[in-house]
Amino acid sequence: MNQEINRIYWKCRRGMREIDLLLREFAQEKLPMLDEKDVSIFDSILDYDDQKLFDYIFKNVSLNNPQHESFINNNLKKFTKQGNF
Repeated sequence: MNQEINRIYWKCRRGMREIDLLLREFAQEKLPMLDEKDVSIFDSILDYDDQKLFDYIFKNVSLNNPQHESFINNNLKKFTKQGNF
């Protein structure tokens, strides 16, 4: 699992500053606490391009994937509201 976590940390590095900061900080603080299913969902969310993630997180433009949207709403959006980002 450590290799998988390290690969995901690397995948969090992005070209868009806002998304890069959010994903890297979330991964550093929360990724070790996620179960395998949530790690897999987060990994698949990282396959979206930066603009699509930005549009969903900050502008609520649908990703057309309820599972990904639910994860983002319950984890990443809450993470931004807690003052961590």
